[in-house]
Amino acid sequence: MMGKGVKRIGVLTGGGDCPGLNAVIRAVVKTAVNRYDLEVMGINDGFEGLIHGWIKPLTPADVVGILPRGGTILGTTNRANPFQYPWKDENGVTRPRDCTPIILDNLAKYGIEALVVIGGDGSLKVARELAQQGVKIVGVPKTIDNDLNATDVTFGFDTAVNTATEALDKLHTTAESHHRVMVLEVMGRYAGWIALEAGLAGGADVILIPEIPYDLSKVCAKIMSRTEQGKKFSIVVVAEGAAPKGGSMVVSEYVNDTFDPVRLGGIGKKVAQDIAAECAVETRSLVLGHLQRGGSPSAFDRILATRFGAAAVKLVVEGRFGRMVCLRTPNIDSVDLDEAVREMKRVDPEGDLVYAAKSVGICFGD
Repeated sequence: MMGKGVKRIGVLTGGGDCPGLNAVIRAVVKTAVNRYDLEVMGINDGFEGLIHGWIKPLTPADVVGILPRGGTILGTTNRANPFQYPWKDENGVTRPRDCTPIILDNLAKYGIEALVVIGGDGSLKVARELAQQGVKIVGVPKTIDNDLNATDVTFGFDTAVNTATEALDKLHTTAESHHRVMVLEVMGRYAGWIALEAGLAGGADVILIPEIPYDLSKVCAKIMSRTEQGKKFSIVVVAEGAAPKGGSMVVSEYVNDTFDPVRLGGIGKKVAQDIAAECAVETRSLVLGHLQRGGSPSAFDRILATRFGAAAVKLVVEGRFGRMVCLRTPNIDSVDLDEAVREMKRVDPEGDLVYAAKSVGICFGD
């Protein structure tokens, strides 16, 4: 079905924020209005905005100056699954409710004929289910974790790696000055992309990722070997989903009303404590946390986000709904939403990046 009859589209950002969201919004608005003479409605706070009608017009004037800005001018949340949305019934009791009918009513009320959903795997799974119920949807892949298998890379990842690399550069100087082992915990959930690439770029001595369970004795052997060579400090990068051989990931808390109920965190502190006890060396840990999500996007992310936004509008105009834009280097392509969320992209332990890291002496604890 061709999309030439579409006159008004909506755009929302869902899940965790990341650098480049505003660049996508800007590209969607400017492409839709200037190239195709479409109207654009911005939906505040992700799918929650669709439920409550937090919807407003977006014009090119509204997106002036937002290209270099972090975050999202529309707001976002990862706590609003519209199929299990907390809703108070007539007795004041809060129960999960399928709000699809409300969403469909609001789309009709505001004249939104097609929807651009910018999000990670959780948001895109919701988008796929809405598409199956008749909503005309195009997805845009967003996550600093870079764990969506259907695209070569997601926007936001490059900036997060740059942030982590800058942190490692600074940790080197204090680690060397005090003859310490510094452990940096980075994000990534169940994939080790940020840890691996930041560790490579930042000259880490040890990189621990979910895809390669680690043996603490081998980590300590690497650190002691450096000490014997007169190198009195070491840098360890730990992905939040890393785990020891025979052990499990460290969970900081369980949250029932998010797309992912398991919140990881704490492995960096554990690794630091274990190294201090095993190696008898002074060790400190740092959790980089949400700094990786914030700040101005890198040039790469600005360009990729702009290409994604423009391509998403083109899919709408062509009537190619139920798809997600993706990067197939060097081109922007698209895939079915089913394929987009089918499996997670994880680091290949036998891949080129791990090979390069091991070749320059980085230890993975295996």
